[in-house]
Amino acid sequence: MATDTTDLLQRVRKIEIKSRGLSTNLLSGEYQTAFKGRGMAFSEVREYEPGDEIRTIDWNVTARFNHPYVKVFNEERELTVMLLIDISGSEFFGTQQRLKRELITEIAAVLAFSAIQNNDKVGVIFFTDRIEKFIPPQKGKSHILMIIRELLAFKPQNKGTDISMALRYFTNVIKKRSTAFLLSDFMSPSFEQALKIASRKHDLLALRIYDKHDEEMPDLGIIPVQDMESGQYFWIDTGSATVRAEYKEKAVKNNQLLEQTFRKAGLDFASIATDQQYIQPIVGLFKKRGARR
Repeated sequence: MATDTTDLLQRVRKIEIKSRGLSTNLLSGEYQTAFKGRGMAFSEVREYEPGDEIRTIDWNVTARFNHPYVKVFNEERELTVMLLIDISGSEFFGTQQRLKRELITEIAAVLAFSAIQNNDKVGVIFFTDRIEKFIPPQKGKSHILMIIRELLAFKPQNKGTDISMALRYFTNVIKKRSTAFLLSDFMSPSFEQALKIASRKHDLLALRIYDKHDEEMPDLGIIPVQDMESGQYFWIDTGSATVRAEYKEKAVKNNQLLEQTFRKAGLDFASIATDQQYIQPIVGLFKKRGARR
């Protein structure tokens, strides 16, 4: 037991060092630009300068000093950031550098550190075809380290996926508008309606995590393949060019439908493969949002 705990702490520390460095060096500026605060908060009063808007004049202070003064406002930076994390059976699949679950853990950690460096609150919803765990939004490094421990060690009770259920829970439990990242391979039945409702209430982004062999079947002859969510095994003739072509065609159609679903709901999204460096797609996503501000 002590060895398991020591190993977990070492893994937490390793991810902390990597993700905090990436968020500090690469993402902090892009994050702040992409995710602005809710509004403007009063900061101070200063003397009027040519070019200041007349509507910002503080008439009470102006009358008192017989000289024009204006109110200065700063953007309210504080946000609530929610991470909606799919931990269903399919996330334990990976044929390249890492499992999808491992990639999701790293990305979630980087996003969490980017958030707390901007003094934002961070909360998490772990889901399968049920809500496995809800961590309410809080600030602080100790809170982020607790989240990372859960990302690494949490064992879900179920293996299925229900994104609609997770989105409904999210919209019910988080009352105020938040910025939310939905991390999943999106191998789930239709969730378009729940996605539209959630994106109207919150600033929702989607990060699709996938493995190369989700889209392309290797030629390995006749092999048993297990469905990670149902546990069932199927024998597939991967040596058949027709079988491989049909598999790829189905994957392409599913990806096209998924992108259409995101666009209809007005979501920004990015796809990241298990053998891909994930910082570039995330920075690209943030820059795209920042350019529209």
